[in-house]
Amino acid sequence: MSTVDTGTTTTSTTPARGRPGPGPLPGLLRLGLSRSIYEVRSFFRERDAVVFVFAYPILMLAIFATVFGADTEVLPGSGVTFPQYFLPGMVATGVMLSSFQNLAIAISVERDEGGLKRLRATPLPAAAYFLGKTGQVLVTSVVQNALLLAVAALAFDVPLPDEPGRWWTFAWVFVLGTAAGALCGVAFSSVPRSGRSSSAVVIPVVLVLQFVSGVFFQFDQLPSWMQQLASVFPLKWMAQGMRSVFLPDEAVVLEPSGSWQHGATAAVLTAWLVVALVVGVRTFRWRRRDDG
Repeated sequence: MSTVDTGTTTTSTTPARGRPGPGPLPGLLRLGLSRSIYEVRSFFRERDAVVFVFAYPILMLAIFATVFGADTEVLPGSGVTFPQYFLPGMVATGVMLSSFQNLAIAISVERDEGGLKRLRATPLPAAAYFLGKTGQVLVTSVVQNALLLAVAALAFDVPLPDEPGRWWTFAWVFVLGTAAGALCGVAFSSVPRSGRSSSAVVIPVVLVLQFVSGVFFQFDQLPSWMQQLASVFPLKWMAQGMRSVFLPDEAVVLEPSGSWQHGATAAVLTAWLVVALVVGVRTFRWRRRDDG
């Protein structure tokens, strides 16, 4: 090993033998899985967020069942009770809470506290960070929907589908809706000016969409202009897709279009997914607005 005399100290020009250098990073999928586990653990440490995300759809379903009557039919002779009718909307709004609302607020707070800036300075690829967020959304959405369906079936006698085709519809609407909601949440996270204002900016958007998208009211009884407005956004299509899963075929008469519109549902959710991806890539910020 050679050395150089600087006049005061002797400096080594080669690394000491036997000292290993930094090894290569694990693969992207492995990093994404590790990040997902971290994000899930972090989410469950926030007890207030856990209670709100998991309990909100269940509480809303219980309120509607109590107000309208658990055995009262939405349309006389249809056999569809109010808990059964509102369950699909609660499933859809639960997906929106776990994906769009959760990510839009959480990422804004992480950015405001400097967490994203510090994370960006590490060797962790940006893609692994977003994979971790996606994994967390999928886990929380699955747990949330499992709890909601269990309560609906056990407490309110809502019949669950027994046909594989309906569960296939549930799966693709759930996956497309979750992906679109997650990407919209990432893109929208750049809108709040600070982490403290993120809840005030994000939650009203979610509430308005719930009111116009057939979550809190029968969609066919909303004003036509409100139906047209809701048709622009993904929540209306998620709720309609879920109604095609949990309601009998005869209930299609409750839809203003007279059909379940599966093709339109897939097209709108995919369009929002693509648009949110493009906007998110162009606008996502790792630093606060006042941090350059």
